Amino acid sequence: MQRAVIFGVTLILAVSSTMTSASADDFVRALQTKAIEDGQAPWGYWGTTPDNYIEWGTHSNRLIPVYTFGTLGAGNGIDLKSYQGAKSPYRDATALKRLYGRTPPHSVNPQAEYFDQTNVFDIQKAALAAGKKHIFLVIFDGMDWQSTRNAAIFKTGKVAYNGGRGTGLHFLDYTANGTSQFGFFCTSPHNEGTKVDVDKQTVQNPGGKLFGGYNAELGGPEPWSPGTDIKYLISKNQPADLQHAYTDSSCSATSMTAGIKSFNGGVNVDAQGVPVTTIAHMAQQQGYAVGAISSVPISHATPACSYAHNVDRDDYQDLTRDLLGLKSIMHPETPLPGLDVIIGTGFGDERDKDNGQGTNFVPGNAYLTADDLKTVDIANGGKYVTSVRKSGVKGGAGLQQAAELAAKDKTRLLGFYGVGKTKHLPFRTADGDFNPVPGRSKKAEEYLPADLEENPTLAEMTTAAITVLSGRDRFWLMVEPGDVDWANHDDNLDNSIGAVISGDDAVKVITDWVEKHSNWKDALVIVTADHGHYFHLTKPEVLTGK
Repeated sequence: MQRAVIFGVTLILAVSSTMTSASADDFVRALQTKAIEDGQAPWGYWGTTPDNYIEWGTHSNRLIPVYTFGTLGAGNGIDLKSYQGAKSPYRDATALKRLYGRTPPHSVNPQAEYFDQTNVFDIQKAALAAGKKHIFLVIFDGMDWQSTRNAAIFKTGKVAYNGGRGTGLHFLDYTANGTSQFGFFCTSPHNEGTKVDVDKQTVQNPGGKLFGGYNAELGGPEPWSPGTDIKYLISKNQPADLQHAYTDSSCSATSMTAGIKSFNGGVNVDAQGVPVTTIAHMAQQQGYAVGAISSVPISHATPACSYAHNVDRDDYQDLTRDLLGLKSIMHPETPLPGLDVIIGTGFGDERDKDNGQGTNFVPGNAYLTADDLKTVDIANGGKYVTSVRKSGVKGGAGLQQAAELAAKDKTRLLGFYGVGKTKHLPFRTADGDFNPVPGRSKKAEEYLPADLEENPTLAEMTTAAITVLSGRDRFWLMVEPGDVDWANHDDNLDNSIGAVISGDDAVKVITDWVEKHSNWKDALVIVTADHGHYFHLTKPEVLTGK
């Protein structure tokens, strides 16, 4: 047994035979374990009820931070000052009407410092126009300001900030030779409740059931500032004219890759279900190589939104076909050209049926059919060097070997990994021992030694992607630390902190590459999230471990 004392409470930990020696002092594991066992914690909670640790397990309408590198002084449209303060669309009713198709009630705010999620697309579009050669969009799925701060407190062992950009992680502290900036934006969607026909690729009720918008008085003027109504941000307990929808991952990613407000569940389609052009499409048309990588399935919401089109984010096999340049339900005659690099998970998730994917679902892997994998493989006349999880082969080394081959032969790269039904890469957990404890699901994920050995890390995926893309003079790359979202959905603080740190490692791979092979005139890096969850750390000192 191991014991840890937190706020005068002695926690007794049962140490399993699979735990590493580092786990003996894993106080975050202890905190999470006891919170789930007790159903409450004196230091925090998920949702609106302080005495219920796991009341809320999904998204919120919190304002989301953005950290940019290569933007300060880079010119109008790239510099965040183009969208902040007096330039905020939330100060202008006409600008909001252009965004939402209507002026959302209680959303015009003359004091707004925040801008809109769609402005992330505007920054990238301006960077293309200005000739930026290397554009990176890093989307920590589900990582709000609070999740970032949790990881920073844990990593530094101190509570160093209570507002603003903060310090303690690489992307918080890195200055990019004085070109880094910080801001925050609204993520609210066009609407929630749109119904679609996945087989016909049509929208059945344009406008859905609840429109988006943002009321700063109720929700708070900054990500770290609480508003006047804690239930507002999760669309609860309000008169109809005061409610605003909160986003899902596909709608929010669409805002950042295509620059529009869409409905929850849509992938790069407008509120009517019409496909729109993404920043990757634009870049590709201008001769850029393009890629997307993720710690979650290759055609899950965020990586799908790098390039694909569909009215339903759950139509995974068709979304993968778009990513790979194959004919799909949305593009049955003339397929999209396809990404140059796509790396993610989903390996081992086998299904006999899947009602969410329509009548053309092919039994087998939920994300990538055996026939599609065979078709795109360069060994069969396709365009991709494929790297698939293989027994006994180290994931990072195998993927990098495939990347170097693709770079040498100037071909494309497809990486396909994962842990079966777990779907995402293994959670590293806060202390890095890859030994999760339960969250709201009351079940802890368990990994075999092979699961850790045969899968790459997100940082290794990033290295492999850059190896291929940098063979071109210009490229665009999306990187998604998607497991942050999965951890937060499970109300699992230990997994969440570990996932943020894993993503931070990937960001460092990018900035190190820019320092060595590019510069901050030619490169642009955007680090942000698609939406928030609803964790409240009421006693931040608990995460220092002291």
